This record gives sequence, C-alpha cells and structure tokens, in this order.
Amino acid sequence: MKKIILTDIEPEFSSNSDELAKIVTARLGLLPRKRGSNENMPKILIELYERTKTANKEKNLKLAVMTVEDMALTAGITKQTMYDYVKRWIDINLIIKISFIDENNKKIIGYRLNGNNLEEAFQKVEKLINKNLNQTSKYISELQRLIKNEKIKESLKIKK
Repeated sequence: MKKIILTDIEPEFSSNSDELAKIVTARLGLLPRKRGSNENMPKILIELYERTKTANKEKNLKLAVMTVEDMALTAGITKQTMYDYVKRWIDINLIIKISFIDENNKKIIGYRLNGNNLEEAFQKVEKLINKNLNQTSKYISELQRLIKNEKIKESLKIKK
C-alpha cells in the first residue's frame, strides 16, 4: 500500500532554490518524518535535476542516474536509510528505477527523474494524486448511495 503524505507548507518571500526545494520535498511528503532527522533530501531533488539537465545536454541518459549510494552520500545518511526514502520517491512517481551496463560491463542500478525536467516529473506525481482523488470521489458517491439505500431499506422494515 502506498502512503502519500502531502503538506501545505509555504515558501517565505524571496526563497532561494535550496529553500524552495525543501518546500517542494516537504509538500510531497519526501522529508524525514521524525523531528530532528537529517533534512538533506532536497539536495537529492536538486542533484537529480542537475544530472537530468546534463544528461539531456550530452544526450546520454546514463548521466541522469543516481545510485542509492550517490543519494545517501548527497543526503548524508546511510545507504539502508536511503532505501527507505527511495520507496517514497518511487511511490509518488517522481523518480523511476533504471539499470544499465557501464563501460566496465558492470550492472548499475539507480534512479532518475521520471521526466526530462522537474516539471515533467511533477506532472507524473500530479497524475497519480489526481487518479487517487478521482477514485476516492467515486467511492464517496458510492458511499452516499449505499447510506441512502440502507436507510430506505431500514425504513421499509420498520413499516412492515
């Protein structure tokens, strides 16, 4: 089961890119949830974007990939802890898993933005969240219908 936690934190006036990256990762539920935890997740978002820009410029998709080790180093956390966080990034469709063989015939497994830039990757997140909300809307309509029908049935039983 995917657990998506969205927040409504707002940026301060005249925020820089680091501050706004923190706001975005917070709003998407990608920051650590424990108070006092390492808060370097926004650095991963920025690094993924920079790598994607370079990969697009060089026309080499491999340059956009960050391994879990790279991500952990960027965030200043252990590799194992990073695996826990990567799941959230994948669950919301912001990043995708990718593997390839490097020039030394070694298999590289890593992650990249799920688009050619941050906006495209976010559109995938937005689509996932909207799909969830649309399905929930259908459940709400069905719930309302069921409650109404159950009350009608109950009132008919009472009249008999």
